[in-house]
Amino acid sequence: MADYAHSPAAEAGRAAKARQLAGYLWDREITGSELLQLPAQVQRKLARAAGVNPPSTAETWRSVARLLDEKAAWAERNPDHPAARRPHRDEKLLWVKPPITPW
Repeated sequence: MADYAHSPAAEAGRAAKARQLAGYLWDREITGSELLQLPAQVQRKLARAAGVNPPSTAETWRSVARLLDEKAAWAERNPDHPAARRPHRDEKLLWVKPPITPW
C-alpha cells in the first residue's frame, strides 16, 4: 500500500494550500516568523479565515512562512508593483498582537 502523505498528489495539495494561506497572510502583513510564533489554535483560525482546511502538519506552515519570506524579498525589489501591496494590513491586529510594554 502506498503512503499517500508523501505522494505527488499530496505534495501538490500541500503546495496549493500553502499558496492560498500565504496570499491571505500577505494581504494582512503577517510575516513568516510571526506566523510560526503563533499558537496552533490561532494558526487554525487563520486557515479557516483564509478559506482552507487547517494544515495538519508543521511542514505546511513552514512552507507558508517560506513563501511569505520569498514574497517579502521580491516586494522589496519591486515596491511599485501592484502585487507588492497589502490591502488588508489593518487586519493584522486581529491575529498578531503587538507586545505590551509596561509603564
